[in-house]
Amino acid sequence: MKNQTKITAEKGVQELFIHREFEAPRELVFKAFNDPELITQWLGACDMTMRIDYFDSRTGGSYRFIHSTPQGQEYAFNGTIHEVLEPERLIRTFEFEGLPDRGHVVLETATFDALPDNRTKLTIQSVFRSVADRDGIVASGMEYGVNDSHKKLDELLEKMINQPA
Repeated sequence: MKNQTKITAEKGVQELFIHREFEAPRELVFKAFNDPELITQWLGACDMTMRIDYFDSRTGGSYRFIHSTPQGQEYAFNGTIHEVLEPERLIRTFEFEGLPDRGHVVLETATFDALPDNRTKLTIQSVFRSVADRDGIVASGMEYGVNDSHKKLDELLEKMINQPA
């Protein structure tokens, strides 16, 4: 694979970074993060399906996504959208609903930088409530899901670029 996802989680720090380049213009990558019909095609591990309960992608909006395994288990995530600055930046919260207690909210800032040759650099900074929360997400297999998602996003972007107008 040409582009690799890099996840950086410095020991003892409440944040992690996800870095990835895509072979698509940033407007297209940004759209893939904000269009509900596109999000369901790439977000989540390959063995899961995704549906959107609601998605109001605007500054002040909110969302709830539900991922399902082939065995029928469901995992829901929700958040508040703090900023949509097209095509440069998204700021939103993220909370996994499956934890025994609520309030383990993550603040995510995604920046979309234009690169030469119609390419995009994505940087996501995720700030967790505690180092333990961050370490728990990393230990949960998050890297597997992120890599699967980015592989599916690569395929979707390629299909969108090659679609006849």
